[in-house]
Amino acid sequence: MFSFDWVEALATIQPVISFLLGMAVYSIFIFHFYRFVAKKDIFNLNLSQYNYAKLPLIKKFFGLILYIIEYILIFPLFAFFWFAILTVLLTFLAKEPVVQSILMISVATIGAIRFTAYYNEDLSKDLAKMLPFALLGIYLIDAAYFSFAKSWEFIKQIPSDINIILYYMIFIIFLEFFLRIATLILKKKPKAVQEEEETK
Repeated sequence: MFSFDWVEALATIQPVISFLLGMAVYSIFIFHFYRFVAKKDIFNLNLSQYNYAKLPLIKKFFGLILYIIEYILIFPLFAFFWFAILTVLLTFLAKEPVVQSILMISVATIGAIRFTAYYNEDLSKDLAKMLPFALLGIYLIDAAYFSFAKSWEFIKQIPSDINIILYYMIFIIFLEFFLRIATLILKKKPKAVQEEEETK
């Protein structure tokens, strides 16, 4: 015969609540993370609003300075944050993690996400959320797959490869610059095309 016991009920439900909250918080974080990293135009700062110059030449000069501030000073911070997040996630995914391999895969993933963002943001979003949600799926199916102690020991080794990390960060910055410049060039129509459109 069924008899309700508050203590037993709470003991039964407590793990469910823990899993629910953990999944919800993780999913919300990943949701914002992948939407952010996969945006083509990641900056909403609009620093150009602070360009008060009236002369066209001076205005362009200050516009260039503000643009450099965004992509030389601010973008590397975002890139390092993305790189750190993916490195940690890959550390938990890998059974036998190797520092150089994890770092290389992390930067390649970031590069691929940024590259596809300039092609199609939906594709970039799918790519950006693939690893984080794969990690969640593995954890739900087999929590014993993860060794937090081993992963933490691995993470502590990463600073010893600071040179590799710096090279990768420089690569990501140059890649972003290349993609941004290529996009600006492709957006500009040839004069012949513009004149043809104007005569129509």
